[in-house]
Amino acid sequence: MASDRFRRFIQKSAALALIFMGTSAFAEPKHGIAMYGDPVLPPDFVSLPYANPDAPKGGRIVTGNNGGFDSLNPFVRKGKVPWQLRFFAYESLMGRNRDEPFALYGLLAETIETGPNREWVEFTLRPEAKFWDGSPVTVEDVIWSYETLGTVGHPRYHGFWKKIDTIEQTAERSVRMTFAVEDRELALIAGLRPILKKSQWDGMDINDSTLEQVPMGTSPYMVSDFEANRYVVLSRNPDYWGKDLAFRRGTHNFDELRIEFFGDSGVLTEAFKAGEISFLREFNAEKWATNYDFPRAQSGDVVKSEFLHQKPSGMTGLVMNTRRAPLDDIRVREALLQAFNFEFINDTITGGRQPRITSYFSNSVLGMEHDTAKGRVAEFLSDHAGALPEGALEGYSLPVSDGTARNRANIRKAADLLTDAGFSIDEGVLKNEAGEPLVLNITLRQGDTETQSVVDIYKESLDRLGIGLKIEVLDGPQYTERTNSYDFDLAWFRRSLSLSPGNEQFLYWGSEAADQEGARNWMGVKSPAIDGLITAMLTSESQEDFVAATKALDRTLMAGRYVIPFWNYAVGRIAHVKEMRYPDKTPIYGEGFWMTPETWWYEE
Repeated sequence: MASDRFRRFIQKSAALALIFMGTSAFAEPKHGIAMYGDPVLPPDFVSLPYANPDAPKGGRIVTGNNGGFDSLNPFVRKGKVPWQLRFFAYESLMGRNRDEPFALYGLLAETIETGPNREWVEFTLRPEAKFWDGSPVTVEDVIWSYETLGTVGHPRYHGFWKKIDTIEQTAERSVRMTFAVEDRELALIAGLRPILKKSQWDGMDINDSTLEQVPMGTSPYMVSDFEANRYVVLSRNPDYWGKDLAFRRGTHNFDELRIEFFGDSGVLTEAFKAGEISFLREFNAEKWATNYDFPRAQSGDVVKSEFLHQKPSGMTGLVMNTRRAPLDDIRVREALLQAFNFEFINDTITGGRQPRITSYFSNSVLGMEHDTAKGRVAEFLSDHAGALPEGALEGYSLPVSDGTARNRANIRKAADLLTDAGFSIDEGVLKNEAGEPLVLNITLRQGDTETQSVVDIYKESLDRLGIGLKIEVLDGPQYTERTNSYDFDLAWFRRSLSLSPGNEQFLYWGSEAADQEGARNWMGVKSPAIDGLITAMLTSESQEDFVAATKALDRTLMAGRYVIPFWNYAVGRIAHVKEMRYPDKTPIYGEGFWMTPETWWYEE
């Protein structure tokens, strides 16, 4: 959307204001919004259902990251930023209740209202909302934040901005966005964009920010100290504007969150054992069962806590870059899946304690069935029958090995598929029809020792097929640069998915994102079927159609053979110092990264 059109709408005449007054008569300002139906919490709710409203304030916790950082601006593509900043140091117009699939409640905004078909959304700011420096949050800040992030900010924000037709001030504290496309979710997404202070960037490009120029936020935590590649300190703002909001009651209880940086996960783990780190999330069930008998755990200074959840598995594994031959051939991708000896690898790495991810939305009501598609799922798929990969309609399941190291049956299947794709063995080396050896590179992040162990085992299987494998272990900035430019054959990959998937699906596997540098469609898939199913999901007017469209999308992604899945993280596991406490209730999304430090507290 051109900036001159943007300014023209901001300066609309009084006649347009009268039009808005007329349409507002049919709208009703509310305290919250849900994707379908009404939000669960009433206007007079006391606190979020998984927060302890009586939690004490105080204490200090230390967490650890691998690698380093050279920027504290999480809203531009340039630089490597501590991942926590985007989530802990900035706020949006609305806040999310993690105990509902997708429901938002007023945060910087006190009310939200929408058109009858959610063709527009209007927010009214709280008069008490303030930035860290005490200045008020204004409609001008909101409009600037949306335009700036949507045009020159990180690519993750661009897609939403393109779907806004107009954005304008409608009252002293009110802003309205009218959408250019039909999409029920846009009203909710609009409430989740970060709000920054316009005047901080007067006369300069936000992309040119230095390490010392931390974007001004409004959240309970603000950056108070840092040293590049060493640590960042987030301190609780004693003058935080929203400390009396019901949405914030019992949250952000620690006085200080310190983020220390380590060379790799092994060093970080040792720091936790020594008491330098306050908590550690463990994703390996075998390590959880066997590696937590160190002295501080034996004495009770460190305790282990587990949390169940109802969210989708998401996808974790090795993504295959279909922009590159021969990974653009589904037969080659299926061969690489057959060669991945999951049962043996899982037994070696996790003691066989963790089940495999079977689809993108497995472990949830949105997950696909593995037999022939039926009912509304089949109807959604049939709309794109000519563009579906084999198995989307008929049913697809991942290969299963016999659990032995040799995996002979699946290796034979892989060899047959490669032969069918035009490859042949020449003196133990797999070559294409031009006589060129097949050599693939796998790009991994430095410090991810577990994935390196997985890949080392996988390499032995590929050796049997005559496939060469080059393993590249890169530091954080190099890994980010390579993956942003899609300069890899295979790479470690993680996409977390929610119970209410929406527009982010276009970023993950939409055709437009495949050609956008820095986007999240690492596999490079361009599928009219996937695009169409995401659209069907977003425009569904009933929960039943939404679930069916998501199941159809899940089937199509799995049948495309784009990722070699690892194991599912169905249980959250955190080892932490005994002084760290948490509420009795776990939300349906489990103990995600947001809960520490959001709802935990410190108590001697």
